Amino acid sequence: MPYAMVPPGYRAVFLGAAVRIEDLGTFTPLEEGVAEGALVLMKLDFAEFPSSEALAQLNKAFLDKGIPPWPGYEFVVYADAASPSVYLTWQKGFAWMPVIIGILVVTILPALLGGAIWLLLPQAVKDLITGIINLGMMMLMMWLMTSMMKPLTAPAKEKRKRLEEAKPAKVGEVGT
Repeated sequence: MPYAMVPPGYRAVFLGAAVRIEDLGTFTPLEEGVAEGALVLMKLDFAEFPSSEALAQLNKAFLDKGIPPWPGYEFVVYADAASPSVYLTWQKGFAWMPVIIGILVVTILPALLGGAIWLLLPQAVKDLITGIINLGMMMLMMWLMTSMMKPLTAPAKEKRKRLEEAKPAKVGEVGT
């Protein structure tokens, strides 16, 4: 736990654990009973280290929804360098827990489900999907290359002057 984040005079209190995202809804009444202005800290443990892009997207989603970070801090999402854990910190204005759970469901749950489904697929299906993706990328590259080469291989358009046909001279006419 990042005790360096907890301001002097405060202490972190363990309220409970949730195995699924849906179980986080049980903590909503606990947050509602906390006085306004209280600093709230939530720890999320993952099996793998989350990517920095996913954490940045999650932090941006929280800030866009208006969730206030702790005073003196600019982020709501903090990653633990030693373990695959993420800390969410916010200052209670009203119960932000339902909003946070909604954002977590929208941003993290699809990636977890996609990863779980990928692990459950047989190797033959994984190879088929990978082959289809590679084929699509190859077709896209071929289309791009041919569209870039068309102007180079097209014949040059020259304006040719049309010459008027010479009329044959009649016998007896003198040309000047």
